[in-house]
Amino acid sequence: MNLSFPILKEYTYLNTANSGILSTNLADWRKKHDEAFITGGSIFRMESLPMIGDLRNNISRLFGSKPNNTYLVQNFSVGFNTLLAGLDKNHRFLLLEEEYPSVSYPVISMGFDYHSIAIDENLEENMIKAIDTFKPTVLAFSMVQYISGLRMDDGFIQKLKTTYPDLLLIGDGTQFLGTINFNFEKSGLDALIGSGYKWLLGGYGNGYAFLSDQMKDAIYHKNKLAELPTAPFLKGKDHLSMCFEPGHLDTLNFGTLNESLNFLGAIGFNSIEKTTQALSNKARLELNSRGLIPDWTLERNYQSTIMSMPLDQKTVSRLAEAKILCSPRGTGTRISFHFYNTDEDLNQLLQVLDGRN
Repeated sequence: MNLSFPILKEYTYLNTANSGILSTNLADWRKKHDEAFITGGSIFRMESLPMIGDLRNNISRLFGSKPNNTYLVQNFSVGFNTLLAGLDKNHRFLLLEEEYPSVSYPVISMGFDYHSIAIDENLEENMIKAIDTFKPTVLAFSMVQYISGLRMDDGFIQKLKTTYPDLLLIGDGTQFLGTINFNFEKSGLDALIGSGYKWLLGGYGNGYAFLSDQMKDAIYHKNKLAELPTAPFLKGKDHLSMCFEPGHLDTLNFGTLNESLNFLGAIGFNSIEKTTQALSNKARLELNSRGLIPDWTLERNYQSTIMSMPLDQKTVSRLAEAKILCSPRGTGTRISFHFYNTDEDLNQLLQVLDGRN
């Protein structure tokens, strides 16, 4: 594995939640891509355009979204802001406190009515109460919280959609997609939008937006105010793709995501989930025994690969000296485990936390 990801030879990399890493194979592909662009110019561009369709079909197949409901965006924020711009302003949003700013800020800044609830051991109960009292029309949330690592309960999402079928459910998948075997059509979500640079290891400048038919209906009419252009190079685009995919899409960035998906798909997301969950569960037990994560986080049905610890500055400095990469988030230090992490990585972390290193 170290041969594919050179950084793993230099660091204990517990920082995928901050940024995924690129493999040497991806670096070779990117080099060949740009060399072909240098040599071919517009010829290369025309010959490489089918790559965009390949990516759309690939990511749709891997994660259970309809190709016609799958849009390629530069990052989560672009996709989410585009979706919000298509919603009527009378929608009422339910948000979570301490949510990722890219989720909460656009809703608030665009003037939508909103209500926020706390994230604690009673999260699902609090959400039901808020839905029944505030009567939101949209619930927007990160599938995995970027500070605490709390993961939304898959069964609860499906139950919400069954109980409140008119409530639109929008998930930020940036800290989620790529960690488990996932099927969007069966999830209960109306939209999953995310960036590809974290768990999908696709580098920066690429992302996705999966929409349900219900969500497409909710935003379609507002985006159909003008007739579609008839220029030949825009043939095949509908009103929503003109909004979510305006202008040219970069074959380097989106091609990188496609190559990474081929790599991850060959490993298998079932295998990735099994590996990361086993290591993350072991880490949670060890950290809980040291009083670094609360008891209630162990009791949730679905767990993420992210956790946050309240560490003093001396311990944080020791982590840096030991070349263990992690991130300050909120009031804690965040760590995360991907499939390339090992028991040895966890042991390295525990040694430093225990002052044995």
